[in-house]
Formats: sequence, structure tokens, C-alpha cells
Amino acid sequence: MNQLKEKSQLLHKPYWLKVRPPFSRECRSIKSTLANLKLHTVCQEAACPNMAECFASGTATFLIMGNICTRDCLYCNVEHGKPQAIDKNEINHLVDAVKKLKLEYVVITSVTRDDLSDGGAQIFADCVYRLREENPACKVEVLIPDFQGNSEALQKVLEAKPDVINHNMEVVRPMFAKLRPQGNYDVSLSLLKSIGSSSVISKSGFMIGFCENREDILHLIDDLAAVSCARLTIGQYQQPTLKHWPVAKYYHPDEFAEFKEIAYQKSFKYVEAGPLVRSSYHAARAGENK
Repeated sequence: MNQLKEKSQLLHKPYWLKVRPPFSRECRSIKSTLANLKLHTVCQEAACPNMAECFASGTATFLIMGNICTRDCLYCNVEHGKPQAIDKNEINHLVDAVKKLKLEYVVITSVTRDDLSDGGAQIFADCVYRLREENPACKVEVLIPDFQGNSEALQKVLEAKPDVINHNMEVVRPMFAKLRPQGNYDVSLSLLKSIGSSSVISKSGFMIGFCENREDILHLIDDLAAVSCARLTIGQYQQPTLKHWPVAKYYHPDEFAEFKEIAYQKSFKYVEAGPLVRSSYHAARAGENK
């Protein structure tokens, strides 16, 4: 661990990664609403660098099923351990928040809940059904875990017909087992293949800067294109704390622009690639440009 700390301290963030802190009036208003309704956002839990921009524009990615994950990925800042019981009022609170914040595009994700028989798939589906009932005009994107490869669990989400189903690969194949020891690259890819063959828009994303090389990145783009993934996000990994995996490289914005162009050449319908890009970044904009 000391070696990780020493290594992480050697690499300083470049100027293009500097963002303003989320202290605007809109940020405080959204945080207050979420706190009052006992809701979590991945923006806060994962220390997303775009929290200021997204909160200021009145958008947020809701984190359902609590804020404790059953997995322990080496890059993630979400707390892990034994999750609490599911809050039966969580969906009601989610619907209330969407109404109060007057959202037109909602992104719903969760911690990974391997303790649940279907990984929480039915809860995802129920959220979509309720939001459709309460606000039919609202677009709904779900960012789901791998459900441990359970095809019946995925089918529950597909039948709810969200506008977009996202499942992040997160890292390139050579780094997957090390950084995501409780996950499986091929299981995730198979899940995306099932989504890609359905009527629902498929989406995935990954981060770079761990220790991968250019060929690894291009191979992952190819793998996602091969399973008919329609939308893609590529962002810079930023080490949340000294306890997490250190950053090996900060990619220049021009390099992200190149990867974005390559992805479009592979027939992706919409691509966001940049140092501050995360999986839900400009999610609504993708819908406007489909």
C-alpha cells in the first residue's frame, strides 16, 4: 500500500482536469431534496468530477438499493460491505424527487447487490414502470450491474422497456480481473450483446489511465462494436483516494478526440469521450442526437 501511495503522489493532475467545486445554488437545492427524501446519487457516492456541472443543470444519476456495494473494485469510491435491507419507500421517494426536480431525463443506477437473487433487476424494472406511470414524457436510462450473468434477471429489465440500458465495462480486458475481481469481462460483454439484440438502446462505458495501452483500448472498442453497442462513453480514471488504484497516465483531450473518432468509425450511434466524461455525462443529449 505504501508503494501505491508513493506512486500516486508522483503524478499530478493536468490543468484540463480542474473543475469548480459544487457549491452553486442549484447544487445545494438538489442535495437538499435528495437528503430530505433519503436518496443517494452516484454523483456524490463516487465523487464524480462532473457533479458541479450536472447538479447546476438540474440533473442527477440516482443510486438505488442503498449506498453499500457487495463488490470491491479497486478504482471505486462507493462504500462496500454488507448492504442494508431494501427500503420499501425508495421508489416513492425517487418518483417524488423526479417531480420536484422537474427532470425530463432520469438515469437510475445501483450498487451491485449480489446478495439479492436477481441482483435487484425487479427493482430496476419497478422504477421504470412507476416513472412511466407518473411521468410518461420522462426518458429513463438505467445503468445496471451484470446480475452475475442471470439472463432471467436481465429480461425483467428489458420487459420494462427503459429508453436506454447501460452496463459499463469499466476497464480493458487485460486489467479486468485485477481491478474487478468479482466481475467477468465475458459475462459483461454477453449481457451487452443481449441488450444490443433487443429493441432497447444499448450503452456502455469505460475509463482509461490505469496501465492499459492503446491496443487494449482499441480492442475494447472493437468488442463493444461487435455486440451492437449503440452508445459509448470513455473517460479518464481519477484516483478517489490514496487507498485506490493509482493513475498511470492522464490522457490528453486530443487523445480522447481520436478515440471518439475511431468509435464513430466503428458505427457507434453516439460517443462521449473526454477527460471528465463519465457514464451518465450528457446522457440526455445523446437522446437528442440519436
